[in-house]
Amino acid sequence: MKALPERLVADADRLLLPPAGAAQGLAPGLRARAAAVLLRMALEHALDTYWRQVTPRMTRVGKHRMLCLEWYAGRDTARRCRTTWAALSAACHYRTCELPPAPSEIRVRLEEVTALLAVLDTGAAAAPADSRAQA
Repeated sequence: MKALPERLVADADRLLLPPAGAAQGLAPGLRARAAAVLLRMALEHALDTYWRQVTPRMTRVGKHRMLCLEWYAGRDTARRCRTTWAALSAACHYRTCELPPAPSEIRVRLEEVTALLAVLDTGAAAAPADSRAQA
């Protein structure tokens, strides 16, 4: 059985590119927005798992998790997480005067979330023991 973030990413992938012959009841923009919600959930769950492994006492406030990620996972990983999370959050919200996100835009975010899941998974296992004890 796959872990929850991987299942969410797989479900988002199916929404973005439904199998041939599947009923197309939802417009592409609506499927892209739903996929963005699933991808953001996957990223948030991966961050929760990362912090539970690195330092269980880390606060669950999203802003603090993102701000502190730089010191534990590295500047590049933290930047990628912030950028991806912000883009997915913007894609999730419905605004009457804006077009829905394009499936190709969300496909790029899917690939980024997939890469971040791998980085966060290996990063938690490779975090130094003394950094776990400090928090």
